[in-house]
Formats: sequence, structure tokens, C-alpha cells
Amino acid sequence: MKPKITLKDIARELDVSISTVSKALKNSKEISKDTKDRIKAFAKFYNYRPNNIALSLKNRRTKNIGVVIPDIVHHFFTTVFRGIEKYANSMGYNVIICISDESFDKEVINMEMLANGSIDGFILSLSAETQRKNDFTHLKELLDQGIPIVLFDRVTEEIACDKVILNDKGISIEAVEHFISTGAKKIALVTTENFFNVSESRKEGYLKALEDNHISINEDLILTLPHDLDNSKLIMEFFKNNEIDAVLCVNEIFAVQCLSIIQQLGYNVPNDISIIGFTDGILSKYASPKLTTVAQHGERMGEKAAKFLIDRMESLEMEEAPFKTEIINATLIKRDSTINK
Repeated sequence: MKPKITLKDIARELDVSISTVSKALKNSKEISKDTKDRIKAFAKFYNYRPNNIALSLKNRRTKNIGVVIPDIVHHFFTTVFRGIEKYANSMGYNVIICISDESFDKEVINMEMLANGSIDGFILSLSAETQRKNDFTHLKELLDQGIPIVLFDRVTEEIACDKVILNDKGISIEAVEHFISTGAKKIALVTTENFFNVSESRKEGYLKALEDNHISINEDLILTLPHDLDNSKLIMEFFKNNEIDAVLCVNEIFAVQCLSIIQQLGYNVPNDISIIGFTDGILSKYASPKLTTVAQHGERMGEKAAKFLIDRMESLEMEEAPFKTEIINATLIKRDSTINK
């Protein structure tokens, strides 16, 4: 039995474009008779069959995109959605949003519901439970059905698709080095469970910056908080029991919680303890003092994710093209919660 081949395989073997192969197989007048005959003969010899599922999906376009985000509490996800909707609408697409509430089951149910003829493709950030379970069967099944997926922020190497991520490690290094430049040496990290890929990357940056600056790593200064509980008592004990002069928080909510508790304990921010958090949201801008933050450029991330998806859905060449990963460069916004020279 001859192996199953794709348009991309035929194009590569005959040294023509994917578009030329497609047009030749559809008997397009744009393609010369010799080229059509050669492509058709090759396709026939290898028993080429078009992907009927993908074709049927293409022929019944809904012009809807499904977006699944973990929650609406974090400002970052709302900005990403705004970027997705802005670009999608400009291209004539509508956006249907669902919230997984960090639940694997809800993520699966939402995607199964939307995949039943309601949408043409998905943009998704993985839920906490999906990353913890490391179970991506539902995503693989959708891809096998010809439904394209773009992952953003919380991604996995287990799924072959287009992705949009932040330079989490690099910007964490920059944040910690900003602390160090102001004289901080006892630098803490407040993070989430290690199954969150973004938190792990941010932790890697934190550790690398300490190592590069010859500062000993103290595991007591790394606080790992459960993502779904009230962490006030844990944060209070952490700052009571450790000598700290700066703290990097992997999200905005942790940063605001730490700011409040540090001040309750009688410390001055930033003179006693400096703080940097991720996500340049409303909480950071209106905190007192205003928080130095990492701007993740969520709207730009959303626009790029939407472009990836729509390009792949609308272009035959892109349908067969290699998957890409776009890295968005974050920006450190310096405000009053750090000593800025």
C-alpha cells in the first residue's frame, strides 16, 4: 500500500507551489496542460485523496471564531480578547467567547459545543486543569477533524499548531536586574504551581538573573501559591518570616495582594520592599503606590493569534504551511513600587 500523501508532498516532489498543485487538480485554466497532466498522473499513482472533512468545513464557513480563555478576572485575558475581536471583525469574522474557569471539563465541553458547526477555528489559552492533567486529547481530535487551532500564552509542545507567546524568561531577567540595579539582594518570587508553563518560564528568568549576578538562590524566598484559593495568610506568613527587599510576582493579582500585606506589616514600598508584577492592568495603575509592571501587550498578542488563524483558514498555501510560534516582547513599565534611578 502506497503511503498517504498531501498537497504539500506533491508540490515538494514536483518542485511546484501548493497553489499550483491545487489548481491543477481542479483543472484550472491558469495551469498549463503539461503541468496539469504531470500533477494529475503523480496524484493518481499515489492515490491522492483530498481531505473531505477539511473541504466540507471550508465549504460551510460560518465566519465565526471560537475563543476559549481561562478566566475574566485577569486583565491580560480581556486585552487579548479585545485584540482578537478587533482583527477578526476587520476581516469579516465574528467572535464567540467561552470561559473555561480553569476547568478541564469545561474547556472540553465548550470546544465540543462550538466545534459542532458553530465556528471555523479556535483560539485558546489552556486552563489550569488542562495543564495540570497534561491531557490534550480534545485538541488533537479537533485538529484531526480539520479544525485549526491557535494557542496563546498558556501553550504546550504536545500540540502542533500556531502559537503566540510572551518572552517570559527574558522579561523576568530584566525585572530582577532592575531590582539588583537599585541595590536589592534579597529578592523573592511569588509564583503559581509549576504546571503553568508561563510561571515556570518566569521562574527560570528569576533564577537566571540571580545566578548571572552572583546572588545565592534561597528557596525560602520562593513562594508558590495555589491558583484557586485565598492566599492572604500564606503571603502574610511569607513576609513575616523572611527578610526581603524586593519581590517579583508572576501576575497582577499576586502583586496587589503582596503590596497590601507588605503595607499592613508596616513596610514602606519601595524603600523597604520593592514590587514588580506581570500585567499592566487597572489594578496596577490605581494601586497606591502605583505598581511597576510587565506590560504583556495582550491586544497585540490577540491580533497576531487572530491573523494566524484566519490566514490558515483562508489560504490553501497556509493550510499546508509549517506552524509558527510568534514571540511578543514584553515591556517593563517603571512606576512607584520600585526605586527608579
